[in-house]
Amino acid sequence: MKITDKVILGQDKPVLFAGPCAVESYDICIEIGSTVKALAEKFGFSYVFKASFDKANRTSSGSFRSIGMDKSLEVLQRVGKELQVPLVTDIHESYQAAEVAEVVDVLQIPAFLCRQTDLLLAAGETGKAVKIKRGQFMAPEDMQYAVTKVRSTGNDNVCLTERGFSLGYHNLVVDMRGLPIMRQFAPVVFDITHSVQQPGGQGGTSGGQREFAPFLARAAAATGIDGFFIETHPEPAKALSDGPNLIPLDRMEGFLEMLFEAWELGRKYQDFNVR
Repeated sequence: MKITDKVILGQDKPVLFAGPCAVESYDICIEIGSTVKALAEKFGFSYVFKASFDKANRTSSGSFRSIGMDKSLEVLQRVGKELQVPLVTDIHESYQAAEVAEVVDVLQIPAFLCRQTDLLLAAGETGKAVKIKRGQFMAPEDMQYAVTKVRSTGNDNVCLTERGFSLGYHNLVVDMRGLPIMRQFAPVVFDITHSVQQPGGQGGTSGGQREFAPFLARAAAATGIDGFFIETHPEPAKALSDGPNLIPLDRMEGFLEMLFEAWELGRKYQDFNVR
């Protein structure tokens, strides 16, 4: 999946999609983006800055959603220009695709919306790269049909993202078999942050178990996938969205060093099989 001329998902360098959960402010975004960019370069990742302009699927209507679409897109555009990095953000409605595509390089389809045909077609028709999250209710092999919908527009720049499946209430589990299964259809990214989320687990807000993030990250990296998705914040407890599963910004250096080493090992043995 070609994101820019220099950032291509599915080749010999892992791509890191990382940033705050939401666009809270320019200051937070530039702090996180500049820190993660430097770490990505240090350890060997290509970097794409991530932040959502609208959290349209919050558990409660009283939770923070956005500082406003226009203002958020202005912040994203400014961060991308100043850091000279590509951008990714979510879209939730078909009408948003064209406007958002004028600012970002990758359009992300939220997991809950991964079967929405009109949304997938609108994203594909922009010509920008499309990153589809696997729904918490979807079999890995069924994600090929979401990929096909995007490709039907003539846009082959598409990838899939694993973020766990629902097992009971307020709980997600990652089936590592799903990563090589989905990789038959498109490059695959592992969403470390939302794989440890506990949806709605705090009574009106989502909880999380970030202590398990290193274990799932290493396991996914060992399968030889193409990239990683991480949300981070300098003070997760004060983040306006998804605080319990964000990786603290001051722990990202060690986290990324560990992740790259695990990815290298996974790539070394990715073609080994026992068929």
